[in-house]
Amino acid sequence: MSTPRTTSKEFDVLIIGSGAAGLTLALNLSKTSKVAVLSKSELKEGSTWYAQGGIAAVLDDKDSIESHVSDTLKAGAGLCVKETVEYTVRNSKAAIEWLLNLGVDFTRTAESGDLHLTREGGHSHRRVIHSADATGKAIQTTLSAQARAAKGVTIFEHHIAVDLIKQPEPGNSKYRCVGAYVYNRITDTVEAFAAKTVVLATGGASKVYLYTSNPDGASGDGIAMAWRAGCRVGNMEFNQFHPTCLYHPKAKTFLITEALRGEGAILRLPDGTPFMERFHPLKELAPRDIVARAIDHEMKRLGSDCVYLDISHKPEDFIRSHFPTVYNTCLDFGIDITKEAIPVVPAAHYTCGGVVVNHNGETDLRNLYAVGETTFTGLHGANRMASNSLLECIVYAKSAAQNIEKRLDSISMPVLQPWDESRVTDSDEDVVISHNWDELRRFMWDYVGIVRTQKRLERATHRIKLLQREINDYYSHHIVGNDLIELRNLAMVAELIIRSATQRKESRGLHYSLDYPETSDVAQNTILVPMNYAAQDIVVHIAND
Repeated sequence: MSTPRTTSKEFDVLIIGSGAAGLTLALNLSKTSKVAVLSKSELKEGSTWYAQGGIAAVLDDKDSIESHVSDTLKAGAGLCVKETVEYTVRNSKAAIEWLLNLGVDFTRTAESGDLHLTREGGHSHRRVIHSADATGKAIQTTLSAQARAAKGVTIFEHHIAVDLIKQPEPGNSKYRCVGAYVYNRITDTVEAFAAKTVVLATGGASKVYLYTSNPDGASGDGIAMAWRAGCRVGNMEFNQFHPTCLYHPKAKTFLITEALRGEGAILRLPDGTPFMERFHPLKELAPRDIVARAIDHEMKRLGSDCVYLDISHKPEDFIRSHFPTVYNTCLDFGIDITKEAIPVVPAAHYTCGGVVVNHNGETDLRNLYAVGETTFTGLHGANRMASNSLLECIVYAKSAAQNIEKRLDSISMPVLQPWDESRVTDSDEDVVISHNWDELRRFMWDYVGIVRTQKRLERATHRIKLLQREINDYYSHHIVGNDLIELRNLAMVAELIIRSATQRKESRGLHYSLDYPETSDVAQNTILVPMNYAAQDIVVHIAND
């Protein structure tokens, strides 16, 4: 490995992340600003591309904003910030219209040509707009094409941020975010990106778990960088496990969309017996946390490797037309879902907590914004309702863009110091990284997974402290690379998850403790404050804190 060199680039806005949130923000700023978008891999390789279900919005005359708000609050188990939910849902129709104007090819009904609305867990109405069973792919494809064509947007693929840079503001001692150090995976160089405003749109942290539906890049980078820079994080204990991911020795945890259950798929035990009616009156359409725990319970009770999701009772043409991605992928593994049930297991899917932000996407550090799954807005509470996440990406990215556009002219371009690696060396022991990566994800799965106990959390606390010391020592002495950057961030996020879970002495939503099975009468968000807390005059509202 050659020694990385340092170069410098300047932009009005630096967006770290290239999914629905990051690209929506970039497109909304492209006509007035010089924007850089960092993508860890190829532009499409993020969680948005793999989102199958859809995007929730109130479009049906029989539906209402009040109903969507009520469903979201109910799914959030008392921890949603009501004004955030109302703000997001009120802007849902405008978000869909914006995507339609860009050319996103959503599925329409054959009879009228209207948008086809499906229903998913927790929703009382059909309000999920989709593009067959590959909605994320349709959205990401359209946004990517638009971003590549936008004159004000420069895309940097295969670039991963190492850390944020902050400096005192001119004329006072308050700190502001002024850019980031970025590792170029192609040239093996570390580059200083200077920017008037930085936006974190890095997605979630589900790769902290051994089994996940997320792509490899979901390593919590934005959450970890924001925490190190002095920003608060909220509700990190609420990690959503998707109930139904394909269980197959040759499959890399392929997600089986919740829309199958929305269209009548039945969860069955290995002997074919349905079981969800024993856990919730909505059966397969219960909120995801309940479905995931039910599957986990039945697998442990029976000693089974999986359960089965069966939609074979539906017409073959219906299955093929509504779920072509699931049908073809399963067929590749020898499973014909029109004739047989799909073996499924739960897997880490969505990070409901994240960096604390307000309605403009502003964090505690001046000129640092965050949007999408990397944030805590208060929308999801203790459990994200299906298909609200893509909606949050669009709504908050547009809001952040409006706020940034108003402020840009008053912000001066910073001057950065180069990346200093004069006292580090190449490593010939990269096996340490792979070993620590594996150990981290395994003990998080075993001790901080779907069902938790205080003893398990104590064990996880002990292990993460030892692991972080080893990782930080390695980081301090060796030249950075992609795996080391991600491992450092994963370890940081793991600590935040463990700390948050340890503080919650109850079971609520996605956090279920055998030691505290009851739900407290007081609904309290878990807000962690770093020792270098960077709060300025930005007021971020948090319910019940």
